[in-house]
Amino acid sequence: MQPPSDSGNPLITAFPAELARDAAAVLAVMPAPRLQPLASFPVAVEGRQVLIPGRLYNDEPPAAAVASLSPRQQQLLHCLYSRHCDGMVRQRHLEKVVGCTDSWVVPFVVQLVGEYVVEILVVIRDALRDLATPGTRGNLAYGRFIVDNPAFFARTQRRVVSYWDCYYRVAYTSFRGYPGCTLLDLLRSAASDRAGRPWPNLAPAGARTHGSC
Repeated sequence: MQPPSDSGNPLITAFPAELARDAAAVLAVMPAPRLQPLASFPVAVEGRQVLIPGRLYNDEPPAAAVASLSPRQQQLLHCLYSRHCDGMVRQRHLEKVVGCTDSWVVPFVVQLVGEYVVEILVVIRDALRDLATPGTRGNLAYGRFIVDNPAFFARTQRRVVSYWDCYYRVAYTSFRGYPGCTLLDLLRSAASDRAGRPWPNLAPAGARTHGSC
């Protein structure tokens, strides 16, 4: 079976090639974008490069159009809209997929860890509490992704610290109490289990307690 003719579309390339037809079905129900997607960034998913959009500027499709999609196609739609320019839209769609451990969902979640909306960090933290338990599906999926994308995760760690420092020092006077710190602990735990060694902690030394964030 041949891939769809628009397989080079930047939103289709956000997923592994075997999902191209599902991604094309999702694009068919999405309103035209008001602006083109912000520059995509590459990550590896099970050894293959995908290109995640920086920001998405399509309005949300009608509920009836979403309901016409298969469960897998709805999952892809929610992943894409987790990149929306509106933080409330991002959160709403994240909540639909944050409990999934499919490999193509993981980079969308990890990217949001390194962004600035603390309410989104709380959603992710609460959904991923089992990452510190070796052998769980989340532990395995996130551990593999981080080990396969060390530079991406290093940048994510730095961003978490930077956003706390810029925006949340008043609400969270200690980095230890910041939801992003808890998330980094969970993600590093999964990566350490996968790698068989402690994963580097890039929080500044002054923000660490007993070797953590």
